[in-house]
Amino acid sequence: MKFNWTSIARFLFRRPAVERELDDELRYHLDRQIELNMARGMPAEEARRAAVLTVGPVGALKDDCRDARTGRFLETLFQDVHYGLRVLRKNRGFTFAAVSTLALGIGANAAIFSLVYGVLLRPLPYRDGGQLVVLHQQNPKAEVPEIPFSVKELTDYRERSHTLQSVVEHHSMVFLLSDSHTAERVQTAVVSGNFFDVLGVRPLMGRTFVDADDQKGAAPVIVLSYKYWREHRGGDPKIVGKTFEMNSKPHTVIGVLPPIPQYPAESDLYMTTVQCPTRSSERFKANRKARMMIGFARLKPDVSLEQAQADLSLVADQMRQANPEVYPQPGEYKMAVAGLRDDLTHSARTTFFVLLGGAGFVLLIACANVANLMFARLLRMEREIAVRAALGASKSRLVRQMLTESILVSLGGGLAGLALAPLALSVLVKFATRYSTRAAEVHMDAPVLLFTLAIAVGTGVLFGLAPAFSSTKDSAEALKRGGGRNGTGGHQIVRAGLVVAQVAVSFTLLIGAGLMARSFLKLSEVDPGFRTDHLLSLRMTPNSARYRQSPDQLSALTENLMHRIKAINGVVSAAMVSSAPLSPSGIASGPGNVDFNIAGRPVSQGQLAPQVDITIADENYFGTIGQGVVSGRVFTAHDDARAPAVAVINQAMARHRWPGGNPIGERIAFAYNPDAWITVVGIVSDTREYGLGHPAKDEIYLPTAQQGGFSNNLIVRTAFEPGAAEPLIRAAIREVDPFIGLDQVETMQEFEYESMAPPRVTTVLLGIFAALALMMSVGGIAAMMSLAVTQQTRELGIRLALGARPGAIVSRVVRQGVVLAAAGIALGIAGAVALTRLLATLLYATSPVDTATFLAVSLVFLGVGAAASFVPARQVSLIDPLSALRNE
Repeated sequence: MKFNWTSIARFLFRRPAVERELDDELRYHLDRQIELNMARGMPAEEARRAAVLTVGPVGALKDDCRDARTGRFLETLFQDVHYGLRVLRKNRGFTFAAVSTLALGIGANAAIFSLVYGVLLRPLPYRDGGQLVVLHQQNPKAEVPEIPFSVKELTDYRERSHTLQSVVEHHSMVFLLSDSHTAERVQTAVVSGNFFDVLGVRPLMGRTFVDADDQKGAAPVIVLSYKYWREHRGGDPKIVGKTFEMNSKPHTVIGVLPPIPQYPAESDLYMTTVQCPTRSSERFKANRKARMMIGFARLKPDVSLEQAQADLSLVADQMRQANPEVYPQPGEYKMAVAGLRDDLTHSARTTFFVLLGGAGFVLLIACANVANLMFARLLRMEREIAVRAALGASKSRLVRQMLTESILVSLGGGLAGLALAPLALSVLVKFATRYSTRAAEVHMDAPVLLFTLAIAVGTGVLFGLAPAFSSTKDSAEALKRGGGRNGTGGHQIVRAGLVVAQVAVSFTLLIGAGLMARSFLKLSEVDPGFRTDHLLSLRMTPNSARYRQSPDQLSALTENLMHRIKAINGVVSAAMVSSAPLSPSGIASGPGNVDFNIAGRPVSQGQLAPQVDITIADENYFGTIGQGVVSGRVFTAHDDARAPAVAVINQAMARHRWPGGNPIGERIAFAYNPDAWITVVGIVSDTREYGLGHPAKDEIYLPTAQQGGFSNNLIVRTAFEPGAAEPLIRAAIREVDPFIGLDQVETMQEFEYESMAPPRVTTVLLGIFAALALMMSVGGIAAMMSLAVTQQTRELGIRLALGARPGAIVSRVVRQGVVLAAAGIALGIAGAVALTRLLATLLYATSPVDTATFLAVSLVFLGVGAAASFVPARQVSLIDPLSALRNE
């Protein structure tokens, strides 16, 4: 079947035809008026002149004709819609199959588009959000993409830049917020006084900070986030003006933020830099290497990102030249600037677009399936269409009627899809929170509804266009044939092409899902380096002001806590550590990069110092989590503040820093305290601290007793289900200090499970899309072969009458289905190769062109093609040849 593109264009752009109809109608009115005038006795010439005067100017008449044409068009459209609804209601099986198929495709696309739009495309909820940027210090040679800022560095960029209007800082701390009754751990953002002014955020209640709040001697004030105010303070309308204790100082609430996502991370409340004990110290501010801040800025009007990049690169070069002892050699220090919206979503972009592509593939397959259903229905209606054409119905009228029906089906699928989308969206929002704080902005709104309407109408046109224009041209020939008994070769080619396209797209999706599944299985088999069973983790936050007077007070607190917890029946062992492995907060923050020196290996001026991640743990830590000792020893109770400083390193650090050597007995010192040498006394096995998919980094462990006497994370190994021990452990901690804040209470197995959530959810979603695509492909092949067999009933009956074996008939039909599947596989391989390039960054220890996956999926589709063809083939092999011929 060949498309008559001229007819299609004439149908879609009918202005010349409309103008001709208007001219014909004008002549009709003039002729009729002339006849009336002549009937009144007027001579022909006079009757003609009077008719012109009566009818009026040609342009005005054409306008009237257009109005009449518009009215007739609306009337015809109403008739088409009414007739289409009646036909769809009459053919409930076809309507249900088509609407439900499209509902799955449109619903999946609506949900995924809501996610993509809310996280990646929606404008920032800030004033002129496009002018907000994030500053990044980087070391390309050391592959360090993010170096925090020091106070001096931010000051340099603020004062020397010519393209930035304002520069503000942000860092996050954890404090204990208490009143006379409660004490709770709060995630606190420490920001510049003009932070909210630069972002353009107005408070819901009260006010935000002003410059005076960030001056030395200012009264301590805080601003609450909307979420914290609602969930932890009950939405108290009189919260502004209330006072809470934090850092042993009374802090007054001056405002509440509106319900907007917070960047770069969600915080409970905000305080100014002058109130942060660390940030406000003169020693910290004077040290250019004391880095812990993130830098935000607003561009000056009409300044592009490229101009800002060039400007800040120049400032960075000036800073490097002025401070050669701080910055590496040229090429090892770089300043980068990125738009805030892009910067906050870059980690989510690949995953979300892969999911959107998967949903789009499902919709394409759904369209192909419904188009095949339309073709099958068209064959059954062929005689009816031919009768209508013989009675005078124009080609455009028939095409418009069929397109109306297809759009009605797609709109029905769109409405059903919108009903399904919120169910999927609730799961997707939880998934998105692991990638960006913008997940809070994901919801079904006007852009999503418009997108759904657009794809509903678009799919209606897409799957209805080919069947609509493929109706028979020769009415007489169609009337001679039995309706639907022998479709034209063009029809069969188009239907076969749709099935091949379905298989190709399904193959691509199934390859993607197979690779993700294979990757996830390999990830789940990774040994984290410690035993996760029967471990419970709790994060504790004591009121540091109560224990600040004497260094021994925190050590005494630790001793009392451990004594109480170990006394609990069923507790096997307990330990304290600065960051629990695989914890959500640890994975979110990532490994630290602390500069250190190795004794006897001085770092030359301009060279980059080696870096390491630090974990502070007590003497029970390694035994409690089951981390193996490779060489030397671990900490003991004698490694206290009075003993020589010691450290334990992991195997990765030993291999990296002492290749082929023995690090036991070697000494190291950290850049923040270069004269305090620490002796390495042991090597422990590697652990996947920051996720199973991330290889072990260089790690050094320091004893808690020599590093302040207290670590925030308690890890307990129990003899029974660890969750059952939680109430007992909470009670023991409350007995020691009722004002210790507790949060992030989970088992280590829950940590491990949550750490794999992003690849697991991505795999599941792609698997669902692939399963839907596979089922639709099975249905498409089965429907195609069933229709083909029905049309070949006479031919197959003759073959059987002439002695053909039923097995040969079955083999012949099955072979046709397998050929369709094979053609789809051949096309799908090209699409799969393109998709796997995008998936490469999401795979773990799996090749994007994994031969086993490609081979397995190919065999699946060949089997699907054979199985889907066998049922109709088996049915035709059982027919009575004489009955088949008699029915013809």
